[in-house]
Amino acid sequence: MDARNAEDATDAVDAPETLALPPPAPAPRPRVRRRARVPRRARVPRRPRPAAVAVALLAAVALLAAVGRGTGERRTGERGTDERGPGVRAAAPAVPRYYTGRAFDTCDAPPLSVMRAWRASPYRAVGVYFGGRGRGCRAQRQLTPGWVASVHGLGWRLLPLFVGSQAPCVLSEAKRRYAIGRTPWAQGTREAGEAVRAARALGFDAASPLYLDMEAYRLGDTRCAATTLRFVRGWSREVRRLGYLPGFYSSADTGVRHLERERRAGTEDLPSVVWFARWRGVPTLAAEAVLAGPGWWPHGRIHQYAGNVSEAYGGRRLLIDRSLVDAPVARVRP
Repeated sequence: MDARNAEDATDAVDAPETLALPPPAPAPRPRVRRRARVPRRARVPRRPRPAAVAVALLAAVALLAAVGRGTGERRTGERGTDERGPGVRAAAPAVPRYYTGRAFDTCDAPPLSVMRAWRASPYRAVGVYFGGRGRGCRAQRQLTPGWVASVHGLGWRLLPLFVGSQAPCVLSEAKRRYAIGRTPWAQGTREAGEAVRAARALGFDAASPLYLDMEAYRLGDTRCAATTLRFVRGWSREVRRLGYLPGFYSSADTGVRHLERERRAGTEDLPSVVWFARWRGVPTLAAEAVLAGPGWWPHGRIHQYAGNVSEAYGGRRLLIDRSLVDAPVARVRP
């Protein structure tokens, strides 16, 4: 029996009969409500039904919120919990770190003692040749994860340079042995993977720029230029896919002029940063004639304005190239 119907049941009590005149009609007795016994199996839970419904609704809302967080619609930099459990922060996507100022690069990574002494210089960033089959200084005895972490800890910003395969019509005779082969896109993709693996091994984290060093080549050789462009695009796409920023170093009048022409034509898969060499002794980022348009500006240009210059700071001398930077620098894992 339903408990609510049982509560409406009543008992009737009759008045006794006598031979005398019938007395006045007795006042009706009040009806007494008796609580019906409810079998144990049919007992109503003590918690009211509306509260249970409210709890269920709150749980449903929380579940829908958790599902929404897993859709990837959160804006970059937003924080919150994810499906791994309460209080666990979702990992924010890595973002580039930028540096504006002077930099130098030298063929071989200098010892830590030199990097300490050169804190007295006007430079605060250094180019590091971290990989590639066309790299001039292959030994790189100083270049280890410990060196990278220590130099970064001294306040230096790092510009990783990868000297891979070169244009078939490269001007430097020493680089011709490293010419791009018959499958430039596939070769660029493979070397991009090599670059990312080498960068990770040294402690360069995601969103670090990896600058592909492509020495000057004959831009008028259309077949060679097309091969080089396919290599650069394949390399850039794969580096970007693997979570790093593709950069590009070359002479202003060859490689960088070539890329700027392609940018204006709407070509896809181009590098995110250009590092152009024009050795006129005066640094400039915005006034380079080859880059007259808005391409790679701001925070996407490096001007190498002098090369093979001997300088000494703190009693330690190096042969360097000088650059002015407004571009991403490496993110270094602690």
